[in-house]
Amino acid sequence: MGALAAGVTGLKAHQTMLDVAGNNLANVNTIGYKSSNVTFAELLSQTLKKASGPVGSLGGTNPQQMGSGVGVAAIARNMSQGNLLSTGQDLDVAIDGEGYFVLNDGDQNVYTRIGSFSVDSDNTLVDPATGNKVQRIGTYGESEGFQTAGDTSIHIPWDASMPAQATTSVTMNGNLRSSASATDATYHKLTSDLGFTYNSGANVASLTTELDTLDQFTVAGTYGTISITGLQSDGSTALAAGDFTVTATSTVQDLLSWVSGKFPDATATLNSSGQIELTGDDRGYSQAMITGMSYTPGGGESFTVPTFFNLTTPGGNDSKSFNITVYDSTGEPHVMSGYLVKTDTTNAWDLVVPAVGGETSPTWSGYDITSSTFNRRISGIQFNSDGSYAGLSSSTESLAVGVQFSTNPGVTQSITFDLGTEGEFTGLTQFYSEQSSANALSQDGYQAGELSGISIDQSGMVVGTFTNGVKRNVAAIQIATFQNPGGLEAIGDGYFLTSANSGSAVATMAATGGAGTLRGGSLEGSNVDVATEFVNMMQAQNGYQANARTIRVANDILRELTNLIR
Repeated sequence: MGALAAGVTGLKAHQTMLDVAGNNLANVNTIGYKSSNVTFAELLSQTLKKASGPVGSLGGTNPQQMGSGVGVAAIARNMSQGNLLSTGQDLDVAIDGEGYFVLNDGDQNVYTRIGSFSVDSDNTLVDPATGNKVQRIGTYGESEGFQTAGDTSIHIPWDASMPAQATTSVTMNGNLRSSASATDATYHKLTSDLGFTYNSGANVASLTTELDTLDQFTVAGTYGTISITGLQSDGSTALAAGDFTVTATSTVQDLLSWVSGKFPDATATLNSSGQIELTGDDRGYSQAMITGMSYTPGGGESFTVPTFFNLTTPGGNDSKSFNITVYDSTGEPHVMSGYLVKTDTTNAWDLVVPAVGGETSPTWSGYDITSSTFNRRISGIQFNSDGSYAGLSSSTESLAVGVQFSTNPGVTQSITFDLGTEGEFTGLTQFYSEQSSANALSQDGYQAGELSGISIDQSGMVVGTFTNGVKRNVAAIQIATFQNPGGLEAIGDGYFLTSANSGSAVATMAATGGAGTLRGGSLEGSNVDVATEFVNMMQAQNGYQANARTIRVANDILRELTNLIR
């Protein structure tokens, strides 16, 4: 009878083994499925004779026990990672590590390794098979209005737009060569904003391209005076005193000679457009600037003169130009043109921004380095002897320049230049090279845009790409880890619940806390090993057959016993 009972337990145990192997094979292509394996254990043994210890001249004896069969000790899940399969779908994501996605079914959080997500009609990220909502962690996306504080589900903002952002910062990067030849130096050049014109219908004359520098002014009534304000080549405001007095015999050349006299190291000429050009006599560093020109009439006459002078080319012992598109408050793009010019001070440069496209006719008289509001020259950019950036020579010097755009007249937009970290090589550097490579690397402004795409990075950050090329963090996918993942309780659909032996879920982001990293556009396959399961089925079959034979033999013996009385 003992053999019959033991054989029955063997049949049951191996039937369970076969059931588990069959279930594993049935889920060989189930995304995120974790295979199971059966562990057997001997049932309680019957003790026929207890053990005895050595006594006198006799040795000890072992116990005599007879087993009563076999039972299933455990059905354990293999929580190892399956192969990661590329799908190419933006919202498919696999965990490369130990974590679990956290979803909510409306009543409780459930956990899964299945990362096949989609967006429902409410623009919520869900498991499309069940409608369970993917949970997020942190406050990412809340300040931008993408997510609602207190709601841990993930909203994909297909219905959101991004307003334009005005440029507030420009990042510079690259090398400025430490030495250059004399021919690499540039001539300092200023050009008046307006050319002189000629009004033949009235007794008011400026100059025109049809007039040469020997032509006289024609001013009706009493004559007035012309005056200018500006900076000398060394940056000082000490111009030679005195105005230009217009007389009946005054010529254009007289005016140009007077302007040249104000700047003894430069020459004033008239170009083909009637504009006054002030050009340095020699190559090299200069800060010369005419910040204003005005005419004071002697009577009731009028006379048109330029209101300011543009810096056409800044003088420097070496020069590197740069251009970058910046944005005003409406998102309209404008090209900012600038120069890095080497000064007369060792290892020192200036950054000059002569012009920005779309700016208003400056009522502030061109770029005025004496104005803290409209500064267009950042002076004293220094470098250490090892070529690293050393900051500015003066603590009062600003890294910002000001500009007024026609889209927002009268309002100054301040743009700060990021030149790097002092003592490091993260921004501008100064090493020996044949050519300078310094340039404007990036800026923080952009046009208005709409969400055009979604991706998920390794940290689980849902990143939105907008039509203006800007990327923004929309939300962070919550990942859960467990002290004992094998203790999780499966509830179907690839979901698990915590149990008394799994430990509580620890919420975190991917790439932290042992949660592993995420791989977008991929899913985790089943970890079922088909070859192993085939072997398990054969072992289950052999075990089942052996126990069936035990029952048959025990039955034959019982039959023989009953035949003894015949």
